[in-house]
Amino acid sequence: MEWNDLTDGAKAVLEQTRNMKNDHIQIVEFEVGFEHEYGEGDNKYTVSIQEEDYENLKRFTKENEYGDKYHMARNKNIVKIILLENGKIPDNLSEFPVFRQYKFDYVQKQKEKEAEMEEKETDA
Repeated sequence: MEWNDLTDGAKAVLEQTRNMKNDHIQIVEFEVGFEHEYGEGDNKYTVSIQEEDYENLKRFTKENEYGDKYHMARNKNIVKIILLENGKIPDNLSEFPVFRQYKFDYVQKQKEKEAEMEEKETDA
């Protein structure tokens, strides 16, 4: 399966593992059905990850031709895609931080943090 065959949502997820790849395991967590707008003005873009994108990612991680090894795990609508080093899942996977999250509850937490920061700036 080629990169050009991927849906936009699948590309959004995989770009997070590809762009930030270094000597560490990369974990991207997403929610099937997620849709959110990022950026401002001319830099605005929407990330939408639907069931079709999940199926696309599943196929890509099995058939990809780029040499990277992935593991995907799904629990209800929450999916983790892990870019593996040396092709193995480490025993201590929980010690690795999630690099990027495309989840509704994560977006909500980020909004709450931003509101708190604005409140603190106003009080100062």
